[in-house]
Amino acid sequence: MSFAAYKMMHHATGIEHCASGFISQSAADATPRAPELPGDGLDSEWPSSTKLIGPVPNLITVAANVLEVYTVRIQEESSNLMSSKPAKRGGVLAGVSGASLELVCHYRLHGNVESLGVLTNGGVNEGRRRDSIMLTFRDAKFSVLEFDDSLHGLRTSSMHCFEGPDWLHLKKGRECFSTGPLVKVDPLGRCSAVLVYGLQMIVLKTAEASSGLAVEDNTFNSGPGASRIESSYVVGLRDLDMKHVKDFIFLHGYIEPVVVILHEQELTWAGRVSWKHHTCMISALSINTTLKQHPLIWSANNLPHDAYKILAVPSPIGGVLVIAANTIHYHSQSTSCFLALNNFAVPFDGSQEMPRPGFITELDAANATWLTNDVAMFSTKTGELLLLTLVYDGRIVQRLELSKSRASVLTSDITTIGSSLFFLGSRLGDSLLVQYNSEVGTPVPATGLKEEVGDIETDAPLAKRLRRSPSDALRDIANNEELSLFGSSPNNSQLAQKTFSFAVRDSLLNVGPLKDFSYGLRINADPNATGSAKQSNYELVCCSGHGKNGSLSVLQQSIRPETITQESLPGCKGIWTVYHKNLRSDSSKGAAYEDEYHAYLIISLENRTMVLQTANNLEEVTENVDYYVQGSTVAAGNLFERRRVIQIFARGARILDGAFMTQDLTFKISNSEAGEGSEGTIVSSVFIADPYVLLRMTDGSIQLLVGDPSTCTVSVIIPPAFESSDKLVSACTLYQDKGHEAWLRKTSTDAWLGTGIGEGIDGTDGMMHDQGDVYCVLCYENGNLEIFDLPNFNSVFSVDKFVSGKGHIVDSFFHDPVNDPESLMKRNSEANGDGRKEANHGIQVVELSMQRWASDHSRPFLFGILSDGSILCYHAYIYEGSENAPAVNDVYCQTSISRSSISSSRLRNLRFVRVFLDTYAREESKSGISSQRINIFKNVSGVQGLFLSGTRPAWFMIFRERIRIHPQVCDGPIGAFTVLHNVNCNHGFIYITSQGALKICQLSALSSYDNYWPVQKVSLKGTPHQITYFAEKNLYPVIVSVPMLKPLNQVIQSLIDQEVGNQFENDNLNFEGTYPVEEFEVRIMEPEKSSGPWQTKATIPMQSSENALTVRVVTLYNTTTQENETLLAVGTAFVQGEDVAARGRVLLFSVDKNSDGGQAMVSDVYSKELKGAISALASLQGHLLIASGPKIILHKWTGLELNGVAFFDVPPLYVVSLNIVKNFILLGDVHKSIYFLSWKEQGSQLNLLAKDFGSLDCLATEFLIDGSTLSLTVSDEQKNVQIFYYAPKQSESWKGQKLLSRSEFHVGAHITKFLRLQLLPTSADRTSTGYDKTNRFGLLFGTLDGSIGCIAPLDELTFRRLQSLQKKLVDAVSHVAGLNPRSFRHFCSYGKAHRPGPDTIVDCELLSHYEMLPLEEQAGIAQQIGTTRTQIMSNLNDLTLGTSFL
Repeated sequence: MSFAAYKMMHHATGIEHCASGFISQSAADATPRAPELPGDGLDSEWPSSTKLIGPVPNLITVAANVLEVYTVRIQEESSNLMSSKPAKRGGVLAGVSGASLELVCHYRLHGNVESLGVLTNGGVNEGRRRDSIMLTFRDAKFSVLEFDDSLHGLRTSSMHCFEGPDWLHLKKGRECFSTGPLVKVDPLGRCSAVLVYGLQMIVLKTAEASSGLAVEDNTFNSGPGASRIESSYVVGLRDLDMKHVKDFIFLHGYIEPVVVILHEQELTWAGRVSWKHHTCMISALSINTTLKQHPLIWSANNLPHDAYKILAVPSPIGGVLVIAANTIHYHSQSTSCFLALNNFAVPFDGSQEMPRPGFITELDAANATWLTNDVAMFSTKTGELLLLTLVYDGRIVQRLELSKSRASVLTSDITTIGSSLFFLGSRLGDSLLVQYNSEVGTPVPATGLKEEVGDIETDAPLAKRLRRSPSDALRDIANNEELSLFGSSPNNSQLAQKTFSFAVRDSLLNVGPLKDFSYGLRINADPNATGSAKQSNYELVCCSGHGKNGSLSVLQQSIRPETITQESLPGCKGIWTVYHKNLRSDSSKGAAYEDEYHAYLIISLENRTMVLQTANNLEEVTENVDYYVQGSTVAAGNLFERRRVIQIFARGARILDGAFMTQDLTFKISNSEAGEGSEGTIVSSVFIADPYVLLRMTDGSIQLLVGDPSTCTVSVIIPPAFESSDKLVSACTLYQDKGHEAWLRKTSTDAWLGTGIGEGIDGTDGMMHDQGDVYCVLCYENGNLEIFDLPNFNSVFSVDKFVSGKGHIVDSFFHDPVNDPESLMKRNSEANGDGRKEANHGIQVVELSMQRWASDHSRPFLFGILSDGSILCYHAYIYEGSENAPAVNDVYCQTSISRSSISSSRLRNLRFVRVFLDTYAREESKSGISSQRINIFKNVSGVQGLFLSGTRPAWFMIFRERIRIHPQVCDGPIGAFTVLHNVNCNHGFIYITSQGALKICQLSALSSYDNYWPVQKVSLKGTPHQITYFAEKNLYPVIVSVPMLKPLNQVIQSLIDQEVGNQFENDNLNFEGTYPVEEFEVRIMEPEKSSGPWQTKATIPMQSSENALTVRVVTLYNTTTQENETLLAVGTAFVQGEDVAARGRVLLFSVDKNSDGGQAMVSDVYSKELKGAISALASLQGHLLIASGPKIILHKWTGLELNGVAFFDVPPLYVVSLNIVKNFILLGDVHKSIYFLSWKEQGSQLNLLAKDFGSLDCLATEFLIDGSTLSLTVSDEQKNVQIFYYAPKQSESWKGQKLLSRSEFHVGAHITKFLRLQLLPTSADRTSTGYDKTNRFGLLFGTLDGSIGCIAPLDELTFRRLQSLQKKLVDAVSHVAGLNPRSFRHFCSYGKAHRPGPDTIVDCELLSHYEMLPLEEQAGIAQQIGTTRTQIMSNLNDLTLGTSFL
């Protein structure tokens, strides 16, 4: 393996940072409101609902290098008949029945985000201005990002870098820093500060916002070039006599920004804590950004040594809370008070009485946020939520009160969103969106709470309403009367019995941290599968989570549906299911509409059509119906609210009412061809959108069938613009704008006229028949796209060169240099002549689809499939830009009335942004076959999206307005697909494989598909540590530890070395209390047969204070019986403190399964105690290799005992991993890097072949095999991967003692496990000769962030090509936040001496941007590096196919 590719397959899911702010909408726009009642005006409903929730900001989350911005959609409870939806998760709380997260934008950065801040707008311009996102990156880089409406995405507003030779003096000679830059923002947004290199604070001054006289439109970004940050300067904290800064924050309620810094005067250590324990202090500096001065205004010292975090108390109270492990302190300029949390809290002078809550807790590693201005919520390390109330009088805090609330997920960050929601971000479990509501004990009667939306506010007292308004700059209701009232209210002790109720509203799935995984067979695996279909027999079972969030995550890269029945049906061309609604049952609309069963299944064979009834079982009724059954069918579907079925065949159509035909049509042939033998033109593809049917003929012309709902008949028209057949259509589709309100209508100029309240309401009824809501989307053979409204066929939107796939597309009528409509029309008509020969590289759009899936706020997606198999996906958005106006005015000046009417009906505010599709394998296109591949589905097991048929079938599922792509490879190519809902198959589907099998299936209900890969989580209620797969019995042994509270006496007793005798007198051992101890066990888990829940089949407990460290399935050669035995081996260690000599046990078990599927029989075969911890085990040619403490010992198995045959004293401290190939051993040590050994049978010798002489903290190791070359891969603590090789003949290897570096790469995540898997054959392997590709393996790896990726070997030619492309893309692509991918992938040594190794790994994260470039740029870059676009695409596709392991 000389060359490799690094490829991410499943991105990080563990959320490390979260924040909230008005990013994609301003505070004024973000106020949710209940849907209006039909009878009411606006006024009655509007005020009550705004006060109820207040503006809801966006949520920003960061997982490793993945940045996402979400909008919170709130569904209010209303007495309205319209929203008869089922209440969402969490029931109804405070008039809200549901809240969900919806994705606004998603970015993968070339760098890990170290901290996240939101630069607020400071409440200028009535909340019209937006907030900005501040991100900081390792060493000293920060970027400020703003949301740009015209792009519907983030753009970089400013970049700041304090690295390199000019800023070397900031490091003060240090190289290694434990934390990255930390950013904090002034609550009013006047400035922000970043702490870099431990002691340098960089103050960034915000540009002054113009006063409220600016133009309304432009207040949120004053011109695209304006940066939020005006200037920056460095404050050296060492000059202010601060040595060890732990945290800092900006205070509320000061005229100038005030920053409080928590720092430690002189350090202490565990042995000295009893003498020296109050070493921290806080200092408040007033920041004057214009004079660049920072005088000290107050300070407080003698804070405990374990203080680690400060929180700014919101106005009107002000001040800071200092959080320590055992105490909480409140400090302001005038007062201070504190609260002890447990018995370890020590008062400073020993005299004060320490106030305590009624329970004991610890707050180290806690996260906190403010729910109201006097209640903070803490999430502790055990997942408990604690509420801290500040009891205050005016601005003086009298005491702190702490109370227990709920238990929740273990958090890594926490943020309040608006005034009634908070988000718990977690790396160790699923992140949760929670709604909270505070109720005061006395004034509100409990009954009046939930009757009506309007009543809540009137009952609550004024002070309470203020209390609920958020503290950050949104206090638009705090005018003078209310403030004076608030000041005169008595102290808030009477409000201290405020109770909070919570409801979990949404959750984001997380599979991290992946500590270990194993690769096993799925339950519904197909033993006969071959090739890539065989891969979908496997799944990855991962140890993820920690403590009570611990679980097994079962991940599958591809979907394998559950088959209900299967029939053989060769020669099938297409399948459709249709409804049939009788007039009698027509009245029961609404919910029944979704759940109606299908009536008929139509199957088109090569020269006939079958019709089956689907009500109960599938019965063929071909003989008894009036369907056209003499030839094959092109399409079938429903018209007129499902009262009729339309069946379309090559030369005509039939309308049927149930089984009886009501109309028969034959299609017109376009005029020009009528003379010549008109055999050629038959229907090629069909699109149905009630009451229209669009036909595309084989010659590229189109026809439209228009239905009349009153008579249920259809007439054929050829649109006048297409009478002459010189405009050839390469693809077309119909788009029906359904939903509560017509979405596309909002994008035309007179949008605000069209969506009055009267119209907005009849969305459920009237608009489905409303003919203005169907649009026809066409793509011509020259690559231009046009949208027409039906039935008049007026062009409302047109795009030049849609086929090239630009990042954003807008209506070229308004955004073209030539704004004259006539010339626009002329150009369109000329384009078919010579325009087709332009540099389109022969690529056309062969299929289009535009769809909006039902939910209140969804926006349409536009898909286009190109003739080379790539897919363009666009998401529509509205941008009412000011730059649209002048162009239109020019048109008005120079044109007549008729043309101005053209422009007014156009969708001028409609824009599309291109969506990046996660790696999907492209269709191997066969020319000339144009079958429809896109199949839209609205409900398959509760999921909506589209199914892509063809040689590489895939599911595109829509969750939270984002597309999740899951391939389905288990049946090879799929020819046709349709949904089926009947008695036996509840919201299932039917598809036909290329082998001619018809399968009726359902999706597995247990998997969650809203993830990069489908996942099923099995809760363990404990921390999983290691897992292995017992292939013969299909069992998974897992090491799990569960925390148990034990009496302190018992714990201390176990720390005494039994052999030396008691050093303690017994009377000293009367310690009170309990102590949490992890209890270890090995659970043997098995997945259930019918993809049900997993079950524990047996448990192997460990002794007290014994930790299981490793579990492996080993094959040992029994020297007595001369046979191989497969046993389960467990290595353990006794953890008894530093006074007891380390020892461990190796345990062997045999496992048998009962035939009746009950418990598994685990019998203890052998156990042996050894010195040192048994940290790794492996079987080597029938022997057992054990890493025990500082040596490795090879044992042979006699059937009764293990006898040592060889040992090697490598000087490792602790072996992290052992890997074996043939008789070679790769050993990774926790500090001493890797060792490469071999085993010789004849002399019973373990020989050291070579080692890496550097020091490296290994996390995982594995062999990488490419043909006949063997390489050694290792991942380390600094998030790098290195690949070494053994070359004794090369001089620099010191006669073979030293391993040489073949490659190095910075992954940006801790890799905890490698798994070697054979690469799949791809199309290139079958054609190329002379290169041995049979024995090639890739390494699949899992990380602590929850990401999964692979390192795959490449041949040199491909590598050189992709490496040249990668160098071009560094400059050709605009990178988010201005990060440089090359610097991100440099090996990180953090100050240790390191000789750079060769750069022989290409980064597929960067290469994936190639596909997102427009076609012309793709071709240009390919030409510059001396290759073609097709060649690059084929290489990237082969890499995707070769590594689709699951």
